[in-house]
Amino acid sequence: MADRPFKLGIHPINWVGEDVAEHGADTTFETIADDIASLGLTGTEMGRKFPKDPAVLKRELDARGIRLVSQWKSVLFSDPAYLERELEDYRRHAAFLAEFGSTVISTAEVGGSLHFDPRRTPAEKTVLRLDEAGWDSLAKGLNAAGEIARSFGMKLAYHHHGGTVVEQPEEIDELLRRTDPALVHLLYDTGHAFYGGSDPLALLRKHYDRVAYIHLKDIRPKVLAEARTEGVDFVTCIRKGVFTVPGDGCIDFEPIVRELLARGYDGWAMLEGEQDPALHQPREYAHRAIVYLDAILDRVQGTADTREA
Repeated sequence: MADRPFKLGIHPINWVGEDVAEHGADTTFETIADDIASLGLTGTEMGRKFPKDPAVLKRELDARGIRLVSQWKSVLFSDPAYLERELEDYRRHAAFLAEFGSTVISTAEVGGSLHFDPRRTPAEKTVLRLDEAGWDSLAKGLNAAGEIARSFGMKLAYHHHGGTVVEQPEEIDELLRRTDPALVHLLYDTGHAFYGGSDPLALLRKHYDRVAYIHLKDIRPKVLAEARTEGVDFVTCIRKGVFTVPGDGCIDFEPIVRELLARGYDGWAMLEGEQDPALHQPREYAHRAIVYLDAILDRVQGTADTREA
């Protein structure tokens, strides 16, 4: 096994979909946790099949040597009418994660999204991009939430995400420009970067100083191209199989890994596939991804060792 300079974990979304309810609907928490442990991985995020009782969850994870690294938190800060209640909910979320020693809160704005914004209707077909007032309100809310996260010893890691208002390269730039670097950090996601039109390596290099957390996910380019031609929405893209694990799609992870090593990244990087587990067996695909990434690490570290010699 390669000497991993960063901590490699995995998201339960490989087993049970978060945005597509039928993906892994019959899969149990025990199956997910046992598979993670058998893969030799020690970090996970919260999933919808996980026990909600903190004592039970901690007992089950501790028994398998697994740490709860983070949990997704939707926010609706772009609408000032929701700000105070959203911040109260954010504080509760942070308090839950603090019980597990988590260090980052995966955070994403859902205002304007077709699938996550509670104000949208099924008749609507496009994401509503932010206007100036929306950006101002979002930045204000994120800075306040970042203060809450910091008060619990954690970092707000903003998740740029397909099908949301912070998806495209210029939107990621704008979000980071408007927010306080000490309070709002970046969850760098390779798959969502590509999906949103970014070059994943260029995005990493441009904003590395804000990166606090990483998701490693790949893209099936043929599926993405077909989805773009058909004009389908984000969740339909998932159903079509646009995402997969590293090494199974079109993203070249070697320069990304090289960049992380050169920068000295030592935080968590979570494997993600977000595909139909009935078609793509989660443990098998996760194992392939681990072998793929470890082979890259062996090559990169071998090159570095040769240069040092």
